Amino acid sequence: MTPQHRAERASSAMWETDAASKSIEMRIDSIEPGGCTASMEVKDHHLNGHKICHGGFIFMLADSAFAYACNSYNQVAVAQHNTITFVAPGKPGERLIARAVEVSKTGRNGIYDVSVSGKDGRLVAEFRGCSRTVKGHHFDEDEE
Repeated sequence: MTPQHRAERASSAMWETDAASKSIEMRIDSIEPGGCTASMEVKDHHLNGHKICHGGFIFMLADSAFAYACNSYNQVAVAQHNTITFVAPGKPGERLIARAVEVSKTGRNGIYDVSVSGKDGRLVAEFRGCSRTVKGHHFDEDEE
């Protein structure tokens, strides 16, 4: 099995039961070993009292991209801790794009950076996620 095929299969297995990411109408645009691009359109139900995308939805988008990136090796990985810095607002009607890249993967620990941008390319937020692998796999590779 190629690393790319493994990442695609792990992503598909996770997506089947990922009610949280589906609830914000997120989509996985691309997946690769250690990386993921995910996006969501900012709709009215994502807006806060300032009529911009609520930071919780931006965090959730970035956190989901991080999750798919760190689980792309078919090893169950969970978050140890995450931080986010908001730079600009998410605007109504625009598609926010979260690009997660692996910075470091040593033993059971991983560090991933996620940049969230608007469709026009402006930076909306920077997120850093630290992961820890635990027991388990998303699919049985022996059945492949």
